[in-house]
Amino acid sequence: MTVNPTLADLAHRASAARDTPAYGHDALITCDRLVRVFSADGIEVQALQGLDLLVREGELMALVGASGSGKSTLMNILAGLDTPTAGAARVAGHDLLAMASKDRLNYRRTVVGFVRQQTSSNLLPYLTAAQNVALPLQLGGDRTRRGRRARAERALELLDLLEVSDCRDRRPQEMSGGQQQRTAIAVALANGPAVLLADEPTGELDSHTADQIFDAFRRANEHLGTTVVIVTHDRAVADEVRRTVAIRDGRTSTEVLRHSEVDETTGDEKVVAREYAMLDRAGRLQLPADYTRALGMRERVALELEPDHIGIWPDRRGEQEG
Repeated sequence: MTVNPTLADLAHRASAARDTPAYGHDALITCDRLVRVFSADGIEVQALQGLDLLVREGELMALVGASGSGKSTLMNILAGLDTPTAGAARVAGHDLLAMASKDRLNYRRTVVGFVRQQTSSNLLPYLTAAQNVALPLQLGGDRTRRGRRARAERALELLDLLEVSDCRDRRPQEMSGGQQQRTAIAVALANGPAVLLADEPTGELDSHTADQIFDAFRRANEHLGTTVVIVTHDRAVADEVRRTVAIRDGRTSTEVLRHSEVDETTGDEKVVAREYAMLDRAGRLQLPADYTRALGMRERVALELEPDHIGIWPDRRGEQEG
């Protein structure tokens, strides 16, 4: 027999919810009901429609979505290249809506590193790999004010970590696409950013070279402790990271978490992935399209509150009335 919660139960739960810490208080990246509206030829387009996202320090994660889903808009906001229309966005304690132009420039130099899809746009063609990596330090982002020798040593350390130290004296046109992109990651890491952002970093590369790039991101994450957020349209990326968040229609929709388990029968360790639907701050839930199609759900659904869960059912009465 189903026992529905009483009004007193609901009031108690609401009171407990009010006493919880502020949303995203322990996150490195917090996006709270984030909105970005673009206007073109008198037409407004909502690229982000109240998006919520939390990324905690030390994560290696991916944001996936189809073209036009809003993932690149979100990446540009986090990188300090664009400003939200409404909502809240904070990265490593920096309020992205309140920063002045000077603060935004310093943010891009010291707080975040950014890797673009086009390998040719990440590096200066007339500088060697080592010189490209040392340049961000020389431009004033280096908080330790290193001398020239120390900057060169830092550059070589990063190139060696990402296994492209043999390219240190080569210019970009003398390197392969994969070598250029790993060098670009080293450039992005030069000033020790809190977050490394990558927008479709393997879009121009073959699958073997893409594997090398993902290995470079893992090295940065594991050896330097850098939080890494990768934006891509390729859902196969989920196999490369522990957490994958899907964006659909300007909001986070589903999340896949991967973790290791030991098989009780064989004793072997295996990786298990589980998909979750995302519940945003307004209580909205995007159900996976294949789920709704399988049950014939459309337009409206029936809800039922149980003691420990919410039931979501196809609107059979509506079908009968039709």
